[in-house]
Amino acid sequence: MRGFVIAVLALALSACATVQKLDAASDVHALLISIRDNDRAAFDALVDRPALQREIEGRLVAEAGKDSRVPAGLAAILAPSLARMAGDALIQPDVFRAVAASYGYRSDTKIPGPIGISTLLRPLPDGRVCATSKKDGPCLLMFTHAPDGRWKLSGFEGDVGMLRVRR
Repeated sequence: MRGFVIAVLALALSACATVQKLDAASDVHALLISIRDNDRAAFDALVDRPALQREIEGRLVAEAGKDSRVPAGLAAILAPSLARMAGDALIQPDVFRAVAASYGYRSDTKIPGPIGISTLLRPLPDGRVCATSKKDGPCLLMFTHAPDGRWKLSGFEGDVGMLRVRR
């Protein structure tokens, strides 16, 4: 009997995770469409800009600290300001087009629907959902359920070099 109860609870938790993934997948799909179409308004509605900017800034500061060509004291003084400016400039649809391309979503590629996208989403213990490029792959993009009910891009775990302003 105890095993049955555990199995039922596990199934219920699994169903909750699936519902969470499907819910998030709709907004991830919309974000991919906004990136493909360079739709700034839709992109901005699906991005938690302050959270994403903090993460990018932290990553850029950490990278500057690792660069042996930059004196440690100078990196500590200049990196946060430069990272803030860069972080704001990097949170644009055209910049994230390279990230989408790493997932296989190029401008000439049909973007799968939410059900297809949900297979590449992984619920995290803290309530966020991460997107991977393949099943059981590393997290690349992080999404947080916002108070407005939407799942918003809130983190980037990929290579910072992927984030480049296009000319």
